[in-house]
Amino acid sequence: MKELSLNVLDIAENSVKAGAALTEIILAHDTKQHRLAITVKDDGCGMDPEFLARVTDPFSTTRTTRKVGMGIPLFKLAAEMAGGDFSIRSEKGKGTTLIATFDTENIDMAPVGDIAGTIVTLIRCHPETDFRYQRILDDRDFVLDTREIRDVMGDIPLSSYEVTAFVQEFIEENTNELYGGKTVL
Repeated sequence: MKELSLNVLDIAENSVKAGAALTEIILAHDTKQHRLAITVKDDGCGMDPEFLARVTDPFSTTRTTRKVGMGIPLFKLAAEMAGGDFSIRSEKGKGTTLIATFDTENIDMAPVGDIAGTIVTLIRCHPETDFRYQRILDDRDFVLDTREIRDVMGDIPLSSYEVTAFVQEFIEENTNELYGGKTVL
């Protein structure tokens, strides 16, 4: 995948398919260490140890429509190609956590891409699922949590244009503020 946001979208879709009520997406950028860590954590059905041991193999998938699953292997490859690493923890009945780290100065570091668009797509396509997005830059951060939006919006569905437009603008403005309007990863 050309952008890391597409990897995040694929992994978060896996979370929804695993029955997650809440999926957390965290992008933590440490400029001093030149590291970006992307975490996707869910409270879905989790994986048994046997499947977890082979989940990074592209020929392991829970899908019945095809015999390959490329999302996790490609995310792992993107991290390793950029001088980072990849880990996955999962427990049956409790959920899954994936962490991919990247050397932001590595020539093979893929751009983050349209992460705001990814979050909006997830909310629009899965309004019944809650998402928590946190963007961290060194010692500063912002959080978008659909549970809070749900409390404020009442009966207005999260998939409505008004809500998704707000989410897009909120993420873009706060990312620009974090990075001082500079082009980010």
